[in-house]
Amino acid sequence: MECGDVIREDEKIRVVIVTDAGEGSLSMEADTVEPSLEGNEELTIRRRLLAASIAELDVPTVAAIQGDAIGQGLELVLACDVRIAAETAHFGFSEIKKGLIPQDGGTQRLARLVGRGKAIEMILTGEVIDAQEALRIGLLNQVVPSESLTAVALKMAQEIGSKAPIAMGYVKEAIYKGMDMTLEQGLRLEADLYLLLHTTKDRTEGIKAFREKKPLRFEGR
Repeated sequence: MECGDVIREDEKIRVVIVTDAGEGSLSMEADTVEPSLEGNEELTIRRRLLAASIAELDVPTVAAIQGDAIGQGLELVLACDVRIAAETAHFGFSEIKKGLIPQDGGTQRLARLVGRGKAIEMILTGEVIDAQEALRIGLLNQVVPSESLTAVALKMAQEIGSKAPIAMGYVKEAIYKGMDMTLEQGLRLEADLYLLLHTTKDRTEGIKAFREKKPLRFEGR
């Protein structure tokens, strides 16, 4: 069973943090294939679709980047919903220098996040940018001191995780799917998802807690 399947089957998991805090690097060169994968097409394909497994999660995902996110490491970061980095971190795609291109969603997710112009510049030049530039162009949500990264990421995850799980999943669906729709179609999707929430126990709990001024206890039902 893959990690994504484990997360989806565990209703207690409300938020996932993707981090390199223990290693200090998410640098994964595109043409590096472990010997154990050679000759195993299935495992090779799975390795090249790591970002997709993160992007497909219904629960919110927070990337906490301590060191450098290069190549496929940056693709993993781009697949997360929120990105927080230490001020010493760096980001880039080096594939073009080896005659390659990003292959785990990098060309698509980077352009959607920072705009076509900056994305194509970064990928065509193989430019590596620092955390402040990444924040400026919208690649990151926050930049914090290295020693504060874990605490900030955990606080963010706890804040997000306290919200209604079904509503959070619908927010992700509305935003990500809506980006590939016309405005009219996106608004219709949003309205449909909003109406679906009226059938959940979490909505009833939210209204009750608000009226009675009690702590929220969402169950994801």
